[in-house]
Amino acid sequence: MHSNGDIFVGEVIGTAILILLGAGVCAAVTLRHSKARASGWIVIAFGWGFGVLAGAYTAAPLSGGHLNPAVTIGIAVDTGEWGDVWVYLCGQMVGAMLGAVLAYLVYLAQFNANVSSGVRGADAADDADGPLPTLGIFSTIPEIRNLVANLITEIIATIALVLPILAFGLTKGLGESGTTALIVSLLVVGIGLSLGGPTGYAINPARDLGPRIVHQFLPIPNKGTSDWGYALVPVVGPLLGGALAGVIYNAAF
Repeated sequence: MHSNGDIFVGEVIGTAILILLGAGVCAAVTLRHSKARASGWIVIAFGWGFGVLAGAYTAAPLSGGHLNPAVTIGIAVDTGEWGDVWVYLCGQMVGAMLGAVLAYLVYLAQFNANVSSGVRGADAADDADGPLPTLGIFSTIPEIRNLVANLITEIIATIALVLPILAFGLTKGLGESGTTALIVSLLVVGIGLSLGGPTGYAINPARDLGPRIVHQFLPIPNKGTSDWGYALVPVVGPLLGGALAGVIYNAAF
């Protein structure tokens, strides 16, 4: 059993690493004057997968490396053990906000160059388009804004994450060998490639809400909206998906 202190510290550090690398790859692909500009969705999906890999391996000795309230809820629904859930969720939210701030600091110069800066040459036409919206670096934005459809997408995608995670516990040796985090990171890449197109696949309430809060308060020039009208979808959808995955797992296995 992990102590509350270990759980909190582990989830803060692990989730911060996850968001640092995840928001970092989104910034790298999105922002002007980044060497990875316009690298595309495949790069983003693998960047998030590697973020899960690094965060989960780092947090595992302290907290088990949930890094995601949907995973924590799914495990609690399955096991009936709710005593530590609040500690996990607090750590995940703090870590998500910290990771978002760190990603912002890494790309500080690029964020500050988000306004039209009068550059010349190859970047001139691109720069003339004006400020780039920045919310997509931190949080998810649906391609088609239909809250019901978006909610269904997040529920299904989160079940596709949490149910296999619960089932991995049945495979003897995965936990002892440390392979589970690697498998989960590849699963996250697969979900991004297959199911991430409609909403950007939050599949993690802390991953979306923590950075969205940070985006609201960061001094990014001409940063655009934080879109609080959509914010409930990537929180409620993954929580429902995690809970349903726990119910399905409990009933079927």
